[in-house]
Amino acid sequence: MTVKDLQEAGFLEVVWEGEEPEREIEDVFCCDLLSIAMSRGIENAAWVTVMGNINTLAVMSLTDMSCVVLAEGANLDETALAKAKQEGFPVFRTEEAIFPTAKRIYEMIGK
Repeated sequence: MTVKDLQEAGFLEVVWEGEEPEREIEDVFCCDLLSIAMSRGIENAAWVTVMGNINTLAVMSLTDMSCVVLAEGANLDETALAKAKQEGFPVFRTEEAIFPTAKRIYEMIGK
């Protein structure tokens, strides 16, 4: 599945579409503790979290995750949104909770 496929699925709001719509999403990662996400983040994963700040984007860069999905109504702050645009990171959001959001993505991947 690609970032574009996730965007077109229609259940997530696009905060920023990013610069690599054909980037593969091969797994899902859920974590709200940045130190854990830094050490255990999965390359090419969709990261589902409620952390919408600049540190989230730094962890994305370190772990090479494909996109971030902000769950439970979380939003990026202005600084983080500017950084997402600068770095080209795709960011989505939903009012849905973390687990059902991750489950939907996981099922789309076909795992």
